Amino acid sequence: AEAVRQVAARMDSAVLSDVEILNLHLAASDRDDALGNAERLLERFGGLSGVLAADVAELLRHVGPQSAVNLKLVREIACRVSAACLAGSQLLTSSRTVADYFATQMRGLPREEFWTLFLDKRNQLIVVERLGQGTTDHAPVYPREVLRRALEVGASALIVAHNHPSGDPDPSRADLQMTKALGDAAKALGLALWDHMIVGSDKVLSLKSEGLM
Repeated sequence: AEAVRQVAARMDSAVLSDVEILNLHLAASDRDDALGNAERLLERFGGLSGVLAADVAELLRHVGPQSAVNLKLVREIACRVSAACLAGSQLLTSSRTVADYFATQMRGLPREEFWTLFLDKRNQLIVVERLGQGTTDHAPVYPREVLRRALEVGASALIVAHNHPSGDPDPSRADLQMTKALGDAAKALGLALWDHMIVGSDKVLSLKSEGLM
């Protein structure tokens, strides 16, 4: 770990691999076999995003309590920084910012989650909420509940997203059907569904950009 730390200090942390970064992080609190633990964690959870998104109970099977807490803190910091970037942005012209936010929130999660950004008439953020959590391949989504919440917060438009724990962001038939049902219901209430993004392991797919809505 000391050699890796010297490289990071002399050059830049960006040159480090995922296993080297995780090795340094673990070495600060679990000094015994930090490199071995880093390699096992990356293999078990499918990469750095998966490690940071893992349940604490799962992490504790591989690392000590302090390391588990520290890993969750790293993810929480990243989520808060990405959320701060949404504030005050014209979100319809900031699709990259929105995609980065959803990727930070959902990439690596072991279960599907469904999130919604509620926007005002200026297309700025009112609130962002997780409205569904499910299994490895399905998150229950009820358009009436999404739209009920939109009316409660006074939204004029919304952007929705969910993740595919498999890593493949290509939409399923059910994804497309749900998007159409939600879009049609929103339109009937005078609301706009601007986009539906799907978070994969390496890409955030926008159904709008792909011409699928």
